[in-house]
Amino acid sequence: MTGLAAGSRFPTQKVAQLGGGTLTLGVPQGGQDWQLVVVYRGLHCPICKTYLAKLDGLVSDFNDLGVDVVVVSGDPEPKAQTMVDEKELTLNMGYGLDIAQMQALGLYISDPRSAQETDRPFPEPGLFVINDKGDIQIIDISNAPFARPELESIKNGIKFIRANGYPIRGTHVTA
Repeated sequence: MTGLAAGSRFPTQKVAQLGGGTLTLGVPQGGQDWQLVVVYRGLHCPICKTYLAKLDGLVSDFNDLGVDVVVVSGDPEPKAQTMVDEKELTLNMGYGLDIAQMQALGLYISDPRSAQETDRPFPEPGLFVINDKGDIQIIDISNAPFARPELESIKNGIKFIRANGYPIRGTHVTA
């Protein structure tokens, strides 16, 4: 597993976008200059469903701060579509993140506990805030579905960072 560092360049990734086309993780769209990338575990995860529904309700708030919002999982297209349909999501949804891409993002990867859970290895949650230089401003990587950043805090943090020129934290390197 590679570890991404706060302040490092985000490793852009291209993934298929639900509804057609391609999403580029790390490159903001829609006139925004920052991007929030949320990696979720997949359709099998009830916590992910709740988290994405909450995020969906905050997209306009993030956009008002100049932040493009995208979500992605390793699920195939039918499962990503079911997630959108079940939760009535309007998020920019990527799908089909492969293991090499998960590793490049420094994500923890789990194997399914059973065929009833899912049919492939999947990423554990990750959240990245990429600034206007393409650098990782905020990073949160979890090895379990139970630990994720609170979205209102992320939104308020971005607002503070942008309004005050607050630096990227956690960049101390010991020689």
